[in-house]
Amino acid sequence: DAQTPFTALLGIELLIEAGLPADLMIPVTGPGRKIGTPIIDRDDYKMFTGSTATGKVIAEQCARRLIDFSAELGGKNPMIVLADAPLKKTVEGAVRACFSNSGQLCISIERMYVEDAIYDRFVPAFAERVKQMVVNNRFDFSAEMGCIVSEDQLKVVADHVDDAKAKGATVLAGGKARPDLGPLFYEPTVLTGVTEDMELARNETFGPVVAISRVSDVEEAIRIANDTTYGLNASIWTNDYLRAQDIATRIYAGTVNINEGYSAAWASHDAPMGGMKDSGVGRRHGEKGILKYTESQTVATQRVMGIAPPPGVSRATFARMMTLGLRVMKRVPGL
Repeated sequence: DAQTPFTALLGIELLIEAGLPADLMIPVTGPGRKIGTPIIDRDDYKMFTGSTATGKVIAEQCARRLIDFSAELGGKNPMIVLADAPLKKTVEGAVRACFSNSGQLCISIERMYVEDAIYDRFVPAFAERVKQMVVNNRFDFSAEMGCIVSEDQLKVVADHVDDAKAKGATVLAGGKARPDLGPLFYEPTVLTGVTEDMELARNETFGPVVAISRVSDVEEAIRIANDTTYGLNASIWTNDYLRAQDIATRIYAGTVNINEGYSAAWASHDAPMGGMKDSGVGRRHGEKGILKYTESQTVATQRVMGIAPPPGVSRATFARMMTLGLRVMKRVPGL
């Protein structure tokens, strides 16, 4: 989003103050439709963060120039709450997972699947906690959630919720804009009864909205969690860590967090992070996240003898000599 780099500008100022050469990072801000193609025309590598639709366009542009490309794209990230999940811890974790940064994170949770055995305890507790969230426009740590980034995004959030309500979804918490707090505020919203004909069922809302569904068991939860074109992030809550790790390998997502919404994987900077399916190409963080910007090159120096027989040695004799030499080299440590 064209507005996202504005906070990065503050970060760059701090890096320069800390000693980073001023011309090492050169931010260029503006709408992608104006600056995107000119930048790609000059790049030798493109890393993109944004929507899946735009990512596909950029991939085509990079392909025409035969430059490497990676992208972190959209998501419709699921959370699975198993029957043995610790109730209070899971409620608090779900609040952070769904509503941090007003839900405007590519790895935010937007859909939740709760096992039948805990559903009637978890859902009311979660909805009540969301109703009690502190939402304000103060520039301090008193707020649990702030506003939406723009009028356009506020409209997307409102349209998704209004469409769901009109088609029969139940609002357990939130569900409306809060102009009394500021022009871009929308309440943290919890919905149940979301069906396939609703806009937010499969499309990314990118706002403070989560849809909760009851599932009979973990197998149903895994199946529905994977029933999406996206595969960026997922979350599993349970007291059985070994079981959760097995479930995680069956979720088609680039990162899966156990007893956390997203921050455990995101903050593990040595671990690769990215999306599967329509959620991205390539990885960031870790070795892969750095080496993708480089080109590998092989430089070979022949020091002792060439690959052709020396004068006076037949090819057959030379082949036997080379075979013997290779056998000896295999037995020499370090060669």
